[in-house]
Amino acid sequence: MSLAMSDLAGDSEQHLLQIITIFAQALSLSKMRFLGYPTNLEFDYEALAPLLHFHINNAGDPFLGSCYTLNSAAFEVSVLDWFASLWEIAKNQCWGYVTTGGTEGNLHGILVGREQLPDGILYASEESHYSAFKIARICRMQCVKVATLRSGEIDCSDLKASLLAHKDKPAIININIGTTMNGAIDDIDLVVQTLEEYGFTRDRFYIHCDGALFGLMLPFIKQAPRLSFKKPIGSIAISGHKFLGCPVPCGVIITRLEYIKGNMSSDVEIIASRDATITGSRSGHAAIFLWYALKKKGLLGLKEEVDKCMRNADYLLDKLQNAGISAMKNEFSNIVVFEKPQDEEFARRWSLACKGSMAHVVAMQHVTLEMLDSFVSEFVQKRSFKL
Repeated sequence: MSLAMSDLAGDSEQHLLQIITIFAQALSLSKMRFLGYPTNLEFDYEALAPLLHFHINNAGDPFLGSCYTLNSAAFEVSVLDWFASLWEIAKNQCWGYVTTGGTEGNLHGILVGREQLPDGILYASEESHYSAFKIARICRMQCVKVATLRSGEIDCSDLKASLLAHKDKPAIININIGTTMNGAIDDIDLVVQTLEEYGFTRDRFYIHCDGALFGLMLPFIKQAPRLSFKKPIGSIAISGHKFLGCPVPCGVIITRLEYIKGNMSSDVEIIASRDATITGSRSGHAAIFLWYALKKKGLLGLKEEVDKCMRNADYLLDKLQNAGISAMKNEFSNIVVFEKPQDEEFARRWSLACKGSMAHVVAMQHVTLEMLDSFVSEFVQKRSFKL
């Protein structure tokens, strides 16, 4: 193997600093036009900088702690208690942990369902996040893809037909609390009604809620559907870096404590804790980031941010439609869907998420009206040129 001299001796700190400075400048430019993905870039964790001098590893069950003393389990439990209150489940009845993101949360939630119903079939709408279908492959589960309504919401008439075709097998349902592309919210109550009407008693179905972005936003929107463990759901997962904002990908999974038994957990002597998570070792910093954001913003601050995102989404929708660009937005969503720009360089410049003939903008906290004005103005120019 051939190594450069700098690899042998190590680069100078000044040279490394130059590289990082240039990279940071490039990121700052990208942030000014980052519109297509549900990631909140408006955060400041400078106060937590001293913690970067420590390796913080939350191995084991956060509620039990471990003999690995460089952990932030107390912060993690505080975060979990906060979400338990938000989603209406008693602290002594819930279990969860801080994950690497929405996909791991979905994996854990669906795996819990599979362990409760070993021969269950996974039902996921065609607008579900791609992780749902990947998880089915990982867990070697039979997966039925269910049609959606025009809004992107699961079509319960098609779900009914699918359930009847497999009525001898229990059902594990992946519910979307905001689909990836359209921000459509599946109707939990209608899904439960459909299950019960066609002979699926509550011991024969399990519902996992993928709340990646909207799982945290929905409780702060008036007249929005209620997301609650008082309904017969088994788990909820969100992405922490989406609405809250975080410098590293992370998330939260909450499920019912009664499910974390048997094959879902085992005692591990070497860490003096219980292993019930997907990854084992987990970022202790992520738990502290989430704790800090929740404590600093408070319920009022979070509601103000939700309101701002929704207002800006409405503003963009009006702006696009007034410019003659076909666009739509679901009622409780901050995602605006519109015709895909023909200019691929323009789409990449604004970090747009595209699928088929459509693209979307997600109005997150860092998205300003000035950004939206600039985007629409440039879009109109590009579109007129192409036409």
